[in-house]
Amino acid sequence: MVNQNKLSDGCSSSEDSSNSKESSRCSTPILDPERHDRLRDKMRRRIESGDKWFSLEFFPPRTSSGAVNLIARFDRMGTGGPLFIDVTWHPAGDPGSDKETSSMMIANTAVNYCGLDTILHITCCNQTKEHLTEHLRKAKRLGLKNIMALRGDPSGNEWQEEEEGFNYAVELVKHIRCEFEDYFDVCVAGYPTGHPEAASYEEDLRHLKEKVDAGADFIVTQLFFRAETFLKFLKDCRAIGIVCPILPGIFPIQGYHSLQQLVKLSRLEIPEEIKDVIEPIKENDAAIRNYGIELAVQMCKSLLDSGAVHGLHFYTLNREVATIEILKRLGMWNEDPRRLLPWAVSANPKRKVEDVRPIFWSSRPKSYIYRTQEWDEFPNGRWGNSSSPAFGELKDYYLFYLKSKRVKEELLKMWGEELTSEKSVFDVFTSYISGQPGPNGHKVSCLPWNDDPLAPETNLLKEQLEKVNRKGVLTINSQPNINGKPSTDPVVGWGPSGGYVFQKAYLEFFTSSENVAALLKVLKKYEPRVNYHIVNVKGKNITNIPELQPNAVTWGIFPGREIIQPTVVDPVSFMYWKDEAFALWIEQWAKLYEEESPSRMIIQYIHDNYYLINLVDNDFPLENCLWNIIDDMFELLQTSTEA
Repeated sequence: MVNQNKLSDGCSSSEDSSNSKESSRCSTPILDPERHDRLRDKMRRRIESGDKWFSLEFFPPRTSSGAVNLIARFDRMGTGGPLFIDVTWHPAGDPGSDKETSSMMIANTAVNYCGLDTILHITCCNQTKEHLTEHLRKAKRLGLKNIMALRGDPSGNEWQEEEEGFNYAVELVKHIRCEFEDYFDVCVAGYPTGHPEAASYEEDLRHLKEKVDAGADFIVTQLFFRAETFLKFLKDCRAIGIVCPILPGIFPIQGYHSLQQLVKLSRLEIPEEIKDVIEPIKENDAAIRNYGIELAVQMCKSLLDSGAVHGLHFYTLNREVATIEILKRLGMWNEDPRRLLPWAVSANPKRKVEDVRPIFWSSRPKSYIYRTQEWDEFPNGRWGNSSSPAFGELKDYYLFYLKSKRVKEELLKMWGEELTSEKSVFDVFTSYISGQPGPNGHKVSCLPWNDDPLAPETNLLKEQLEKVNRKGVLTINSQPNINGKPSTDPVVGWGPSGGYVFQKAYLEFFTSSENVAALLKVLKKYEPRVNYHIVNVKGKNITNIPELQPNAVTWGIFPGREIIQPTVVDPVSFMYWKDEAFALWIEQWAKLYEEESPSRMIIQYIHDNYYLINLVDNDFPLENCLWNIIDDMFELLQTSTEA
């Protein structure tokens, strides 16, 4: 049973406790009800069903490059299915600021751009009541709904009284419930061997119960080294009436020095049997990590086999190898290739009904979320009239969650230290599609429009894509036509089991003005089967889309639900996307080179003179005709040249 205490008498709330306003366009039953559940309810469901879960803790990085790497790690570790992550609060690092290394911004990015339920730590250390309230208000504005309320470690050797703030976590819990009522799910810390400053283990348990009685929803414990330590603590908590979920904090030993540092901070003693093993191998990080993995696996198995433990919380130290290996050996790492929707969802509560997006941002979901963050409503069931929503401008290409995960030197190796012609660019695109090293001997694992390797779905088109890119049709987005594949299909499936998914063939690419002239002649014989939209950087706009209506290009049919159409080709949105798509030539590629250099001028020429085109084949049950169109275009060009 999850704790949901009422406010104490005499406490007035300065915040509206209701959830974010739902879209008036909401008409379609949501695909996954749990996507919108509160964290405490997700835990309750899993406990009732007997399902096991895990969660992950991270700390804010010190540098901007560290922030980029950490967000990439969120994306990778998010594929394993954590129930949530949490981000620690570092008082010395300006944690509530808008800096890219702050706790607040890292947690904001995890929720909004990585789609992860996230708990933000907040501590009482060196903060007034007013400062804490402002941090909590900001967290709410950013879409964060979960707080870990902590006293925090003293800045010196001993705790200094906070005259205008709080000195105990229970006071912070009460403040959250007083000011924000039930908006936040609140987590507190537990100490399996008792808090080092407590007079006794029993007294510390009483303090923990006070925190729960004040409104905490669940507990995450400090690290420990023996399963029986936690199980005794859990039993003792239940004996005094603490009934909320209690998650054991698991610390995989990954190195001698990190262990010593954490033990010092936690003021814990390392058991002799562990010291006897690690002391002789303390200079061998690989050996210690392997021992730490084995130790953690055995301890976790004992906890799970007890029947009293349903979830495990891992202190990752911002590393992934050891934690993933432990979870795989426990059978808890679940890389399900199926997707809730064909695009990456956000965990922001105000986007909970969102289930339709334009296809153009399918490889840049973080950019789409950034550009639509100010919307009050999000499409649900149908895209509707897109002439009114305004997409925010994307000028901040430097933002850490929008930057490439690769450093400049790596990008130059992939895309060319020196370009000699447009064909050099064609070769880069072709290498990206083929997976083979380019002329400079390096594999191309990303492009400015896609920071990841090819999606499995795109591999279905690999042969045709490789052929057209080699000729200067530079593809940045595509999907095959699909006619009723099961929703469980590992490549194109999405949504719940028991459904069927459909797609129209789609192709989006840059190509030269000469090719466009031939393409326009060819397209006439494919109308109305094929819709097209052709635009250059200056906004010259050619389309046959009737009345600029959106065109559903992905949809699904599921038992007991209306048809879901999560992806559309929308001509109005395309004009917003084209600005971003063209700008990426300059922002992420041309700027790798010196001004006025031949390489930069080649990219600038493509930016200035090429067109961006999207094609949709509406007859999805038939064989994809888009490749025929491209072939006809090149055949017409060849004929014209010979004439």
